[in-house]
Amino acid sequence: MSDPTAIIAEDEPLLRGELKDLLATLWPELVISAEAPDGVAAIRALETVAPDVLFLDIQMPGLSGLDVARRANGRSHVVFVTAYDKYAVAAFERGAIDYVLKPFSASRLAETVARLKDRLREAPANLEGIVETLLAKVGRAPEYLRWIRASRGQEISLITVDKVCYFKAESKYTLVMMADGESLIRKPIKELADSLDPKVFWQIHRATLVNVNAIAGVTRDLRGQLAVRLKERRETLPVSDPYVHLFRQM
Repeated sequence: MSDPTAIIAEDEPLLRGELKDLLATLWPELVISAEAPDGVAAIRALETVAPDVLFLDIQMPGLSGLDVARRANGRSHVVFVTAYDKYAVAAFERGAIDYVLKPFSASRLAETVARLKDRLREAPANLEGIVETLLAKVGRAPEYLRWIRASRGQEISLITVDKVCYFKAESKYTLVMMADGESLIRKPIKELADSLDPKVFWQIHRATLVNVNAIAGVTRDLRGQLAVRLKERRETLPVSDPYVHLFRQM
C-alpha cells in the first residue's frame, strides 16, 4: 500500500510551514504532495495530485477553503484549518472529518492524525451539508482577529490576541504589550481596531487599544483625567476624552 498523500492550503507561509513540520513529526509516512497559498492554487493542486487528505484553511484569498471543499467532496478527506472556534466546532459536530485551530497545538493535531488514519480506510465524507452550514455562518458573522504574528528581536512568534494586555502605536509600528513582555507588529492601530472584537478591545486613546479582560480598574487624577490600571502590568494607560464614556458604568 502506498503512503498517504496530502495538500496543505494555508495563506500564511509561517503557519503553512509550521503545520508541515508538525505533520512530519506526528505522521512521517504522510507525503505532502503540494502546498497552496490560496483557494485557486488549492483546486489546481487537487486536480493534479488527487490527495488522500486536504488541510484547508477556511479563510483564504480568492476562493475560500469552503469552495475548495465543495470541489473535493467525496474525493478527499478534509480537515478544516481555522482561527475561529465557532466555524470549526460547527463543522466537526456535523460530521466533518476533523478541524485544527490556529495557532497549532501538537497534542490536538496528534488527535486529528489518529482520526485520519482510521478514516483513510473509508470513503471520504459527503461535505455538502457541512459546507452550506459554514458558508451561512461565514456570511453572517464578523470575523475577528484571533492571533497575530509579531517580532521580538530576530524571532517571529504567533500570539493569540487574548494574551495581549494592550496595543500601542509607536512610530511606524505597533507595540504588542503582554504580561511577560512586548513585541512589534507592522499593522497600524486603525487597521487593528477594525479587525479586533470591539467588545474585547476598547480604543481608549488614538494610539491605544486595551483588552477589557486585562483591566484592573480606573483612576482619576486631580485634573479629572482618567487612566486605566492593568492586572498584570504596572503602567497606567491614559483615557482621552472621546472614550471616557466607555467607563461610566465602572
